[in-house]
Amino acid sequence: MAKDLNRVMMIGRLGTEPEMRYTATGTATASFRLAVNRRSRVQEGQEPREETDWFTVVTWQKL
Repeated sequence: MAKDLNRVMMIGRLGTEPEMRYTATGTATASFRLAVNRRSRVQEGQEPREETDWFTVVTWQKL
C-alpha cells in the first residue's frame, strides 16, 4: 500500500445496491450509499439521541 494513503473502516448498512460501471479504458468502479448510526446525548440525564449519517462510497478496481 502507498505511504500517502489513509485507511478508513466504516461499519453500517447498505442504503442502495452497489452500481457497477466501467471507464472508457475498462477500469471497474462501483458506487453505493452506506448508513452509519451514532448516538449522542445533548445534556446530562436526557435520553440518548440516535442519528444516521449517510456516506456515498466509490471504489476503483478491486475491493
